Amino acid sequence: MSTAPSESSSAGTETAAGEGHLKRVLGVPSLVLFGMVYMVPLTVFTTYGIVTQTTGGRVPLAYLVTLAAMVFTARSYARMSAAYPVAGSAYAYTQKSFGAPIGFLAGWSLLLDYLFLPMLNYLVIGIYMNAAIPAISPWVWILISIIVVTVLNIVGITSVARANFVLLAVQIVFIVVFVVMALVAVSKTGSVDLVRPFTGDGSAGGASPILAGAAILCLSFLGFDAVSTLSEEAKDPTRSVPKAIMIATVVSGIIFVALSYVSQVVFPSNNFADVDAGSTDVMLAAGGQFLNVFFTAAYVAGCIGSALTSQASVARILYAMGRDGILPRKTFGQILARFGTPALSIAVVSVISLAAIWIELADLASIVRFRALVAFSAVNLSVIKHYFVDKGERGAGGVFNNLVLPLIGFILTVWLWFSLSGLALIVGLIWLAVGLGWLLAVTRGFQRPTPVLELEE
Repeated sequence: MSTAPSESSSAGTETAAGEGHLKRVLGVPSLVLFGMVYMVPLTVFTTYGIVTQTTGGRVPLAYLVTLAAMVFTARSYARMSAAYPVAGSAYAYTQKSFGAPIGFLAGWSLLLDYLFLPMLNYLVIGIYMNAAIPAISPWVWILISIIVVTVLNIVGITSVARANFVLLAVQIVFIVVFVVMALVAVSKTGSVDLVRPFTGDGSAGGASPILAGAAILCLSFLGFDAVSTLSEEAKDPTRSVPKAIMIATVVSGIIFVALSYVSQVVFPSNNFADVDAGSTDVMLAAGGQFLNVFFTAAYVAGCIGSALTSQASVARILYAMGRDGILPRKTFGQILARFGTPALSIAVVSVISLAAIWIELADLASIVRFRALVAFSAVNLSVIKHYFVDKGERGAGGVFNNLVLPLIGFILTVWLWFSLSGLALIVGLIWLAVGLGWLLAVTRGFQRPTPVLELEE
């Protein structure tokens, strides 16, 4: 069994890097930035047309419902990251709460989503850039993006944080320009219904369309949990990581609500030229072709940022699992001494991401949510097991904090399960079956103990 990363190594020291340890260099602002870039502030426009039609023009209301659901699960991640400040995220939390075999399956489900998220970003970059410059094929942009992101991640997590700042800044500038131009455009119309984004256009009444839209929008929040994967690179992780998880979730949720509200005020219609690209109609209504081009540039920048953070996260999950011997240690459980990063794990993710050249966007997007819901369910239940059952924190406040709140998060997650497509369920269940088969092989049919994370507490 290899040695776990040091919990006390100083940030950026040569000794830490030379010994093969992750570097503790990230504070709360960098962690929040990581989570927000991962979620992509402009992701509100990715499914805007679809959710607008699903909810009958009530996207902001659907986002409020989704935010309420996600806050409970984000809180569970924050509680568990304080208990176990290590890189394994849901893998580590579930393993310590329910045992190594269950923890392995939770970690295996993490891999499905984390492996597919960088691929999804690369594919979207290829699609948008090809639309802007048709002479260059999508695969060229995909390949260029993979190379750039891979180099930045291998050089080190500090370079990722710096790149994240620039890419998030581009999106924030766009958001400010969009809101200003939208308000100017609205002021020229003479009559504006400011409550319509919450009341809708009457095409889809009742609560069911809102809940259906909210289930789709949970994709926007995939990223707050990625903050927990950087616990071994965070300063004072028991405090900074939980705080960053909650801040990133709430701030991103507010941005999503605000952007969708402004969008539906400036373009109060469900009739899109192309429902999959409904945001184009919004941009043209708010600021013409200039804003539409600016949106494309900012959105691609956001996808690059998300690819950076998602690749960094999955590489560290692979590193954590390789370190325990569940995956081949020589490939995944190594840290490049010069940069202090899991370079081989990063390279493996890049090779897998090349599938973005051939896979269809609809198929890829339909699978992504499966992992999240498995991990969300496991972490909510882990809070109950760790704090309420194992530690016995069952006073008046303990029942509320350690049973009621995580149970609500679990119930809301189960509700989201019913929104999964048949394809997502099939692929997800096959992936879990493969994971179970691999676990049986590693443990020789459970005749040997399951390798576990070495946690320094």
